[in-house]
Amino acid sequence: MFLTHAAIDVKDMEESLAFYEKALGFKKIFELANPDTGAPWIVYIQVCKGQFLELFYTKEGAESGPSPEVGFSHLCFCVESVEKIAEHLTKEGIHLDIPPCRGCDNNLQTWIRDPNGIRIELMEISPDSPHAAYM
Repeated sequence: MFLTHAAIDVKDMEESLAFYEKALGFKKIFELANPDTGAPWIVYIQVCKGQFLELFYTKEGAESGPSPEVGFSHLCFCVESVEKIAEHLTKEGIHLDIPPCRGCDNNLQTWIRDPNGIRIELMEISPDSPHAAYM
């Protein structure tokens, strides 16, 4: 298991991209639109091979944003098998906020929270997802 991304809800996407690309030297690699509305939703910045920042538009930045809040959203760990980790966590008494499912990026995922309430996505990379080329 390894950390694949940290997600941030941003107040201004252009300003955020300028910071992460120009100031820090990271590269924007792809974007996803909201599957329900088609509106801008997530921009992926590659930090290094296999690790990303997910920059989410907030409601102020796009109609499809996940929340009106700005700041840290969640951590994501890459796992070999979402089904196996979900089964293990359930046996350990960990509640699955979202049971195993396929996301709009075509990756398998399940969601939990740590003891502090921090959202954690556990993701199995699909060979035909946009992430696969950068892993």
